[in-house]
Order: sequence, then structure tokens, then C-alpha cells
Amino acid sequence: MLVSTNASTSTTLLLARHGQTVWHAENRYAGTSDVALTEIGRRQAEALGEWVARHPVDAVWTSTVLRAIETAEPACRALGLAAHRDHELRECHYGVMEGRTLGEFAAEKPELAEAFRADPVANAFPDAEDPRAVAARGSDAMRRIAREHEGERVLVVAHNTLLRLVLCELLGIPLRDYRRVFPQLRNAAVSEVRISGKDTALISLNLPCS
Repeated sequence: MLVSTNASTSTTLLLARHGQTVWHAENRYAGTSDVALTEIGRRQAEALGEWVARHPVDAVWTSTVLRAIETAEPACRALGLAAHRDHELRECHYGVMEGRTLGEFAAEKPELAEAFRADPVANAFPDAEDPRAVAARGSDAMRRIAREHEGERVLVVAHNTLLRLVLCELLGIPLRDYRRVFPQLRNAAVSEVRISGKDTALISLNLPCS
């Protein structure tokens, strides 16, 4: 449920998706695969670092996937911070879809692709991690980070699907609607949430850093 929080006791989490990768041009599912940032992705990471220098944070957390770690490096450098890495912030593993596009999958398995489009949680890709488990581990990690940094501002660099599922979980939005309610989190853009105990407020979404 979207609620107001007490700014004096809440933790501000600045959620950022990693920079563009070499699979983005064709919209390939990266999942837990280590995929390199493009030159654009590296510039996006630098822009995020410049934004954080103007809007300082007390801590930086990232997933353990390389593209998230690399995206957070300019912010860490700007503030003289070392990033905390949390495996629970990793992207959803997409099973048979790792490295593939939804169009390729639809050409081979049209019924499964259509079922995914209708309900991506109940009809996740074959061999993929259960999106409900992704939402649970990701939101638990966010709440833990909020408790550890109560009253502070924290940059969290993670991934598109994980962050969308987490936003739904924290805000009480049905998980099956994550693709509809949050069509995309832009690369290296910032979405601000405030967490106080079990209460979460969404302050901004997809704030550009450049």
C-alpha cells in the first residue's frame, strides 16, 4: 500500500537500473548473465556518478552482477565510498530466455509467449526463477538496507525486472502487473522510495541524471 512516511525516521532509497549493455539494442534478456556495458552505458554510469555528487548519499549498494557493479563505480568514486554488494539484488534468472528476445521465443513457442504476456508471474519462462521469489528476496533486501541505514540516503544499483517486482511488492501492487504498471526503468535513471518499517512511499520514478 502506498502510504506517507515520516521523513525523520524513514530511509530514502535511490533505485537505479544499471547502464545500457551490448544486449539492449536487440532487447535480449540478460538475467544473471554477465553482459558488458556499451560506451553509452559507461557514459550513463558517469552521469549517475555526477548526479550523486550533486545529491550525495550515505551508502551505495549493488547487486553482484558485473553490469550493476560497474554502473555504481563512478558514484562510489565521486563520494569516496565502497559499494556494498548483495547477491539478493541480482536480476531474475530467465532460464531458456537468457540471451534471447521475446520475439525469438514467440516464433518457437507462440502459446507460451502469449501466456507470459498475459501473466508474466503465473506463466514465467521455462526454467526461469519464480518472479514471486525474486520479489520476495529483493524486497527483503531493500527493507534490510533501509533498517541498516535508518534516516539516511542510499543508492541501490540493480536491475530492470528485479526493481519493478520489488516496487510492486513494496507498494502493494499485484506482481502480475509489473510489466504494465512499470513498463521500463530507464538505464541509470533514479527512482526514489522512502521506507519506514513496513511502509513505503514512491516519491519519483525514472528521474534522468543527465
